[in-house]
Formats: sequence, structure tokens, C-alpha cells
Amino acid sequence: MTTGKNYIGDVLSAKGKKTFKTINPELNIENETVFYEAAEDEINQAVLLAEEAFKTYSKTADAEKADFLDAIAEEIEALGEELLTTYIQESGLPAGRANGERARTTGQLKAFAAMLREGSWVEAIINKTEGKPDIRRLQIPIGPVVVFGASNFPLAFSTAGGDTASALAAGCPVIVKSHPLHAGTGELVASAIIKAAKRTGMPNGVFSNLNSSGIEVGKTLVEHPSVKAVGFTGSIKGGTALCKIAAGRPLPIPVYAEMGSINPVLALPSALKTDSEKWAKNYAASITAGTGQFCTNPGLILGIDSEELNHFFSILARETDLSEPSCMLHPAIKSQYENLKSEVLEQEGYTQQTTLQKEVKPNYAVQNIIAVDGDTFLKNKTFHKEVFGPFSVLVKCRDIKQLNEIIQDLEGQLTGTVLNSDLQEWEDFKEVIENLKNKVGRLIFNNVPTGVEVCSGMTHGGPFPASSDSKFTSVGLTAVKRWVRPVTFQDWPDQLLPEALQDKNPLRINRTVNDILTQNPI
Repeated sequence: MTTGKNYIGDVLSAKGKKTFKTINPELNIENETVFYEAAEDEINQAVLLAEEAFKTYSKTADAEKADFLDAIAEEIEALGEELLTTYIQESGLPAGRANGERARTTGQLKAFAAMLREGSWVEAIINKTEGKPDIRRLQIPIGPVVVFGASNFPLAFSTAGGDTASALAAGCPVIVKSHPLHAGTGELVASAIIKAAKRTGMPNGVFSNLNSSGIEVGKTLVEHPSVKAVGFTGSIKGGTALCKIAAGRPLPIPVYAEMGSINPVLALPSALKTDSEKWAKNYAASITAGTGQFCTNPGLILGIDSEELNHFFSILARETDLSEPSCMLHPAIKSQYENLKSEVLEQEGYTQQTTLQKEVKPNYAVQNIIAVDGDTFLKNKTFHKEVFGPFSVLVKCRDIKQLNEIIQDLEGQLTGTVLNSDLQEWEDFKEVIENLKNKVGRLIFNNVPTGVEVCSGMTHGGPFPASSDSKFTSVGLTAVKRWVRPVTFQDWPDQLLPEALQDKNPLRINRTVNDILTQNPI
């Protein structure tokens, strides 16, 4: 049951005077629960509790933290239909998506728990050579972390999403700034985390959940001197604003922001000659999936002007027109989609590809695909903008040289995709693909960019403005690296060292000893 209150550690609190409600975008009505925005003293109390909890939680054994993460997954599953119903009412997303995202969320938590039990994530390095200093290094947690819930993933990128799971795995208490679009979903998940913390004996303050209807709560959190890092998934505007606030503090802190991307797709001639219809159907489904509300939505598809490319574009437009319009997450997001789309459609030099025109429900979005030539795309940066929703720009390039010029002109992206069915043509596009690699965090071959696997090899990030720091990922097990820093111990007595660095290797983890990876004791 949702109360509309904040979790300040394990205590429900509603001291704030500002209130708000979530909206059911499918029905275009407000949901019943009244939510209380966190007051300044509630924010301060949450951070102070996190700071105090860090003293013990940062020293908690990996096996105990793993039990905590597994318990969170179990408590989320125990919320049952109430969580799914609330998710659907606040997002307009269907039941299948709710079930899938819940499974992804619990799967992430369990994956980080498994990582902790294996133990090598601390990256223990030992240099022990006769006549030289004894040098030993490992990663340690940095302190309280603020996580901003994402609008488009009420579970997997929000209260118990990848940022929270990875920060808790690292040994950092987490304060979530809940997203106002799905505050009820956030509170239910927060209750599961609090139950799990109590059940596994974690310190009070290891987790808090704060409501907000605007920017003030988030700004206050980022400015707080006891906060050591920030995780954010959202817009370029929001992410860069947080980066500026964090950089302007007396003691600056990192903001790991995953922001915007149009995810360029290179449709090479061989793919269009042999698999044009297959790729057109796959990409029509990718463009319209989730009403286009994915950060990996394919918003830009490029190819060399030819009959095959024109045929591919026509099939893609036809298949996209066949998709039924669906509900967006919120009236404000629908309005933003229409405004951004209108800005692009006010430009000159494009041709309309899709033809679907129909009356739709208030928060439903009609998909749209347009095409431009390479010269127009290079001259007009408006065609480069991300339109968050079911929208894509197709670009007909004059030749490989122009295609290469366009790729070099793009901003940083989360993904880049190459469609190809003949490796013999690879040499012709070698430079183009190399330049694409330098623009993206994930390079995809013969697939769609939507869908981000949670695994140790995943990179969900990329050069700015795809993310604020291209060296890190917000998805996958290495996301934990954002919340730790290396510390070196020099010439310390063995019994005073952390267990991960002791000679006998009591944790039996993989360590790099004199530049050789081993589990052997010294």
C-alpha cells in the first residue's frame, strides 16, 4: 500500500508542504495517492543517516551484502500484483512490459549478489619483490550515493535499478530521488529495500527514498557535502545541469549521467540487397517499441543512395505505419515529443516517409519517419536532435565519403549499428566503421540497438553527450566501478591488511600478484 510519504532510512515521513499526484496516462486522469515532496530537514536527515551507515556498511563483508541484494529481489517479487498494477497505472505501459522489467530488476540484483560472492570485483593487485616496497591495491567504496530515478524505466533504472544495485554492491548507502511520474511504484520498491535491509541486519540509513515534484530536492541532494557521487538517467539538459552543480561544489563530485542518443545505424549495400524486408520489419518494430521511449531507439538510419536503399526505406515506412500508436509515459512527455517533432518538421529539405494520420487518445503518439539527403543533414543540425518517441530520420548519402563525413560530424552516442551480409564489402567501409566506433559505447553487428543485456561485458554509455563519462557504464556488472576508488597499502603488516590483500588469500579470489592473475596464496 502506498502512503505518499518519504522513507528517511526506515522511517516514513511527510513533513513537506508541497504535494503532488501521479497520472495514469492511459486514462489521462490523476491517480489517487497524494505524495509529499521531501522537506529540507528530511533531505538532510537522509544524508546524515547515509553518512553514519557508511561507517559500517562500507566494511560489511561481500557475502552479507550479497544476501542483502538477494533479499531485495525477493521482497520486490513478494510485492506481487500490487507493484505491477501501480506500475501500469503510473506509466501507461502494458502488463508484459511490467513483468519483464520486474524480472530485469530482480535479475540485476541477483547478478550483483553473485559478483560479490565471487569476490574478484575488488581488483586486488599485489607487487611483492625482494628489495622493493611491498605494494598492494584494491578498490574501496566512496560514500553515500544519490540516484535519480528514470522516467522511462520505473523499475530497472529507478529505485532498485542498476545504479542502486551497483552502489549497494560497492558498499555505498543510496539515497534515491524518486521520479515524480512513478512515485507510487518507487515507494513500493523502497518498502521492499527497507524490509530487506532489516531482514539482513543492514544499518539504518543504508537506503532512503525521497519524493519530489520538481528540481529542488535533487539540487539540494547534489549540493550536500556528504554526498560523494550521483547516478542519473535522463535528458541532456537534466544531466548537464547536475554536472554543473556537482562541479561547482567546494569539493566537486562525479555525476555519472546517461543522457541522450540517436543511435546511428549504417545499412550497408549488401544487407539491403539480401535482407531488405527483414531489416525493415525489425527496425519498424524497434522504432515503435515502447512508443519509442528507449534511450537506444534507432533515431538515425544511414545508407548510400540507391534503388535498394529507397526500397528499404519504403518497406520500413510501410511497416512502421502498420504499428498501432501507443501510450506515452505522461502528458508532459507526449507534449515534449510533439514539440520536438514539430521543430524538426518545420525544417526544409526532408520528405515524409510514413503516412499514418489518425485520431488517437490524448497521450498516444503517432510514429513518424522522414528522409533527408546527406547535404541537408550536414547543413542542418536540427535533424541530428533526439526526438524522444517513435521518430526516426533516414539519410541518403551521396557516397561513402559523405557517409564518413556524417559519422565524423555526429555527437557521442550510446550505440552504433552496422547491417551487413557480405564481409567482402567490409574493406570499403573500414574507415567509416572505425569512425563510428570512436563515437559510441556499444557497436552492434546485424541487430537492433533496443535491448541492453545485463552482463559483465556490457557498455551502456558513450562519448558526451551520450554520457558524462565515457569510461563507465550504467548497465552490467562493471557499473560498480563508478562507486569505488583505488587505495594502495605500502609495507603494511599482513594481519592489518584487508582480507583481499593478505598473503594467504583467505577469500580465495582472483588477484594479480606480480603481474600474474592467480588465486594462489603468496
